[in-house]
Amino acid sequence: MYLRTPCSNHPMPRVKLHDLEFEPFISEAEVNAAVDRLAAELKTKYQGKRPLFIGVLNGAFFFAAELVKRLDIECEITFVKVASYLGTKSSGRVTDLIGLNERIEGRHVVVLEDIVDTGNTVKHIMDALADHHPASISIATLLFKPDAYKQTIPIEHVAVNIPNAFVVGSGLDHDGLGRNLPGIYRIVEQKTNA
Repeated sequence: MYLRTPCSNHPMPRVKLHDLEFEPFISEAEVNAAVDRLAAELKTKYQGKRPLFIGVLNGAFFFAAELVKRLDIECEITFVKVASYLGTKSSGRVTDLIGLNERIEGRHVVVLEDIVDTGNTVKHIMDALADHHPASISIATLLFKPDAYKQTIPIEHVAVNIPNAFVVGSGLDHDGLGRNLPGIYRIVEQKTNA
């Protein structure tokens, strides 16, 4: 895990998505290196346990694909859908878990998130999964905002810690745009004249 600050000589250009501008924050190479480290950590922990990875759509599909293809252990992957974002801020409301068809009783489950900020989505998912009596549940996330986190559930596996800023790229979007950007971009704060 590491905390990244913006670099003025970054080779990636700024991008505009809808009405907002985003600047380079974490390069694609740095994202890949962080996913490599996380994959090695998970491989060690779950060797011989045949874990079930549950990717949270839509954002985690990039991360889930990149992570799982690095794991040369016996494992399964499935996806569920929840929603907690409206625009650039977490709405605080989480819809029902949709799409869990696998039996998870007695299984080691790893929830894959693109980003954990307030933790409302994580809490909802953990509560819903606990009702199915898995052997264990842990969270693995590409990005974690410790300053925004409001829950007590441990986020055990973090690729990158970031400050509390709105980011896009590598699966994360702004109202549908930006998921396909390589690397991570963060919002350019508009300066106001006082």
